[in-house]
Amino acid sequence: MKDHLIVFDTTLRDGEQSPGAAMTKEEKIRVARQLEKLRVDVIEAGFPASSPGDFEAVRAIAGMIKDSTVCALTRTSDLDVQKAGEAIRPAARGRIHVFIAASPIHMEMKLRMRPEEVLEAAVRAVSLAKQYTDDVEFSPEDAGRSEFDFLCRISEAVIKAGATTVNIPDTVGYNLPEVWGALFRRLRETVPNADKAVWSTHCHNDLGLAVANSLAAVAHGARQVECTINGIGERAGNASLEEIVMAIRTRADLMPVETRIDIAHIVPTSKLVSQITGYPVQPNKAIVGANAFAHESGIHQDGVLKHRETYEIMLAQDVGWHNNRLTLGKLSGRNAFKTRLIELGIVMPSEEALNAAFIRFKELADKKRDIYDEDLQAIVGDDAQGPAPEYYKLVSMTVHSETGETPQARITVSTDGRERKAEAVGSGPVDASFKAIERIVESGSELLLYSVNAITTGTDAQGEVTVRLGKDGRVVNGQGADTDIIVASAKAYLNAVNKLAHGPTRVNPQYDTV
Repeated sequence: MKDHLIVFDTTLRDGEQSPGAAMTKEEKIRVARQLEKLRVDVIEAGFPASSPGDFEAVRAIAGMIKDSTVCALTRTSDLDVQKAGEAIRPAARGRIHVFIAASPIHMEMKLRMRPEEVLEAAVRAVSLAKQYTDDVEFSPEDAGRSEFDFLCRISEAVIKAGATTVNIPDTVGYNLPEVWGALFRRLRETVPNADKAVWSTHCHNDLGLAVANSLAAVAHGARQVECTINGIGERAGNASLEEIVMAIRTRADLMPVETRIDIAHIVPTSKLVSQITGYPVQPNKAIVGANAFAHESGIHQDGVLKHRETYEIMLAQDVGWHNNRLTLGKLSGRNAFKTRLIELGIVMPSEEALNAAFIRFKELADKKRDIYDEDLQAIVGDDAQGPAPEYYKLVSMTVHSETGETPQARITVSTDGRERKAEAVGSGPVDASFKAIERIVESGSELLLYSVNAITTGTDAQGEVTVRLGKDGRVVNGQGADTDIIVASAKAYLNAVNKLAHGPTRVNPQYDTV
């Protein structure tokens, strides 16, 4: 019998620390529901002490998730632990994750604390966390650069205080697989009460080794792996959930563990996280990239046609890739549209939201012949979490771009039922459109990111545009989709402006964490 590997997903906490990836409460809830469908064992929902918004998001997720453990991260201060405890109180299964830095450089330069003070703080926090839940995890931050003897002492002490999971983080992605695996073996052999806790690994990808290091830790006794969807996270990101899960499944002949992940939800979850965070998935990304199962070489194509396993070690359909085409068009009914959304796992929050999405579907059906499931997901967009206020709404636009001439745009935007118009020139049609919109909305924001991705193939494909705006420490992402890239860009910009001006407040705290 193989051991069960606990999959601990930290997309909503560590993944959210990617610059510009901060999510609203509603967005976090939407991702949490999808993670539950994916059947992750633990969802680290956030850092309650970081902001009132994050506290409310964690508490809301704790109250609705039933099939996964909901975890809250906390520093060792009493107030932080209390906030984490209150946030997970509604959970069917709740966990508190306590962390404090343990490497010499972090203790001396950041905390200004002696090792004995760090150990005492860790034990006190774990003991306090036990008053809220029996499921307590402890992480010595920057364990990858910590002294082995101190790691053993602090691990033994927190287990004695009641920690049921000890997570060893390679916070700065410093280690190599052989070294990381050996560390887990030594810790489990040296810590006297090592058998009283689950040992966990949390790896960052600064050297591109997060997944390799995680698998090495599992091979040497780790029975929980911490990871994120698409490998998102601060700096170079975290270990990628989909890569770890599929490596374990594909190389079951070598791995001593198995997971309970429903792999059919991997690709849909990847797309949802990409859409909400505004972080596109690179085409050659393993498992979830658009080219992950594509074959360009004639030799490869010939081999796959003769026998798929000549060049494919996994089935694309197993992880959620499919060639399903929505055989609906402009004459199709609302019920058929709703049925297909349900089949895709999309449940609209209200009849109003469903009707709005159906209207957009009809409009798209007039523009392109074949509508794919990816088109549907883009059509639905933010309406899947409830209709967002549209204080600024695109009414019409005219853009002129000609070789040798300066591009110009004329934009009409409705504001509180009143139409306002503006014109502008720019270095390109998108630049001119954005400048014209700014003359109307006067957001005073800075454009941090502009990204375009084709949702499907073909020249009639919808383009999905992500716009990231920043102002006074706030960062928001806006999305827009249309068969006309310029229109999609204008929609995305206005979507971001609406969030910036009237949307939920969400400031990414960027705390130092594991």
